[in-house]
Amino acid sequence: MNQAITLKDKIKQIFVLLVPILITQLGMFSMVFFNTIMSGKYHSTDLAGVAIGSSIWNPIFTGLSGILLAVSPIAAQYFGEKKSHEIAAVVKHGVYLSIILTLVIIVFGFFLLAPLLVTMNLPRGVQDTAFNYLVGLSYGILPLFIFNVLRSFIYALGKTRVVMVIMVSSLPVNFLLNYVFIFGKWGFPELGGAGAGYATSITYWVILAFTVLIVLKQEPFSTYPVFSNMKQFSWTKCREILQIGVPMGLSTFFETSMFAVVTILISKFNVTTVAAYQSALNIVSFLYMIPISISMAQTVLVGYEVGARRYKDAKVYSWLGIVLAVLIALVTGLFVVAFRYKVAGFYSNEAAVISLTANFLIFALFFQISDAIQATAQAALRGYKDVNLAFIMTLVAYWLICLPAGYLLAHNTGLGARGYWIGLTIGLLAAGIALAIRLIYIQKHKFTNVEMLEVG
Repeated sequence: MNQAITLKDKIKQIFVLLVPILITQLGMFSMVFFNTIMSGKYHSTDLAGVAIGSSIWNPIFTGLSGILLAVSPIAAQYFGEKKSHEIAAVVKHGVYLSIILTLVIIVFGFFLLAPLLVTMNLPRGVQDTAFNYLVGLSYGILPLFIFNVLRSFIYALGKTRVVMVIMVSSLPVNFLLNYVFIFGKWGFPELGGAGAGYATSITYWVILAFTVLIVLKQEPFSTYPVFSNMKQFSWTKCREILQIGVPMGLSTFFETSMFAVVTILISKFNVTTVAAYQSALNIVSFLYMIPISISMAQTVLVGYEVGARRYKDAKVYSWLGIVLAVLIALVTGLFVVAFRYKVAGFYSNEAAVISLTANFLIFALFFQISDAIQATAQAALRGYKDVNLAFIMTLVAYWLICLPAGYLLAHNTGLGARGYWIGLTIGLLAAGIALAIRLIYIQKHKFTNVEMLEVG
């Protein structure tokens, strides 16, 4: 990763980082897809159990991963400052935090998982599958978290293609292991949906092994003593990660949990509405991987330029990422709206479900644009390591605007479930505007002034 002078070079640099990140995100999505589809082929009860297990795990994983992904902007700034020893120390303590967070999850899961599933009043088969799936998945928490730390380190150096190759190479392994453990092939036990959890855990260990090998053997990663002197533990370094990571993690957790609450509220409507909402949400979630990938690249580039004290370049990358995400959201959104009935037809054969899903997808266009703004504006702020106020802004937008507005529109107007889509869009747009204003403020009052003083 080097300084890009012209706007054309900056756009090229974003895409060089972005495309491998997007393919990596698609790879991670594919693993969830394999778990779901292959469990469904085994039995509908196992499909439901895996779905319930995933709904419990996802908010926890995304929230805690947000803490560990703070390694990326911190390491990127140190990379810009050419402080290689500090980069190694941050990565090392990210690994320590991975171990600590894994132990916390396992302890809480040991005491709380079974009672939680009981309170959900699930059919016995679904409950057992969900429990056993999460137990199987628990063996892969540690490698998954450490991989996220090492992935953040690799991204911070601008070598996103490496992670892409690792992830794509692991997909056949995951598919094969799912087949073996779910259906009990080649002498292995037939575990049903629970087998998807064990297959995913083994895959995470394989991914981690490849990643560690590359970090140790391949330049430029091997020049950083990431795994040396592991006995040297510092709470100061952990605190540095937590100060950035906790607001990032909480912001991600409250966003995912907000969608979980909306899903629960939507479930009070009829079956057709629930099916249509889930179909539309699945389409939007898939397309969201584009702005989230842009945001990851953007955080690294902004952090790198801030570390190098090239604040004008950081500013350009900030707004370039936002504009790019909005343009892509507009294009993909218009495409989905134009072919909404065909897209909806992939998810159902029922005319009523297809019609309502297509109707939801019209609202999803504006939802996507709003989400693109808030995701990339927040990513730019993370590059500046400005996360505390951003977290408060998103918390207010998600829980004091999105949910109340959606509920009022859904239950006090003739909009019905459509009201939730409008509420979500209003809240996400409010978050995007607030975050953009904060971005303008820090660029104008914090980093521009510093640059002027240095030049003077």
